[in-house]
Amino acid sequence: MIEVKGVEKSFDDVGGRRQVLFGINATFYDGKTNLIIGQSGSGKTVLVKNIVGLFRPDVGQILYDGRDITMMDRKQLKELRKEIGMLFQGSALFDSETVLGNVMFPLMMFSSMSQDEQRERAQFCIDRVNLTGSENKYPSELSGGMQKRAAIARAISLNPKYLFCDEPNSGLDPTTSIVIDELLSDITHEFGITTIINTHDMNSVMGIGENIVFINKGHVGWIGNKDEIYNQDNDDLNNFVYATDLFRDVRRYRLVHGYQKSKQQTADS
Repeated sequence: MIEVKGVEKSFDDVGGRRQVLFGINATFYDGKTNLIIGQSGSGKTVLVKNIVGLFRPDVGQILYDGRDITMMDRKQLKELRKEIGMLFQGSALFDSETVLGNVMFPLMMFSSMSQDEQRERAQFCIDRVNLTGSENKYPSELSGGMQKRAAIARAISLNPKYLFCDEPNSGLDPTTSIVIDELLSDITHEFGITTIINTHDMNSVMGIGENIVFINKGHVGWIGNKDEIYNQDNDDLNNFVYATDLFRDVRRYRLVHGYQKSKQQTADS
């Protein structure tokens, strides 16, 4: 579990300091898909960078199972990062390495496994993301979805307790996006990982959003899950959720359906 307590962050800007995060409080749970959502410029990426230790907050605490990352020195941060897996927006695979080589890379860098053990662990991860048979292919030989699955295999190779995903469906078609969402969800539940996904993809939100934190202008605007997100009274969140025609149609259907159901219940009573 990761707890964010009263986090604030500012940056130097023309004319003085510009505050980006204001008293952020949120909890990200083990074995759940935790999503951070919000418009561009809302502060969600800055929040994630604070959580993983790339930025240090001006105020507040960030606790990894009770360990405050804001109080750690460089050596302690290095040890903590061995427990963290990262899935980058562009997959960030090494073009000159095969799928197997990419997945083995963190094991060679950070584990004490023998080469045979590294290969066995990497093969397990490749099989787990349904890339069996692609071990010797290079990234250029893979589709976008296959590249993303290879990146997920690499991210889980060290058996992380915490998994961070930055826009995992960026550049993917809707069908492939669903496959990636379901894979991330399955892995999260199977291994009890604290998974944090930074996304603006509402299909992901509605599909796998077990714990959703909405960031609005640097503040926590709402916290809930995919089942509650339709039934809240928050104008800023509604403007974000229903920004596309598809979700505006869904909202219109729900509003009309709810009105008709209420009207029928009144008539029956």
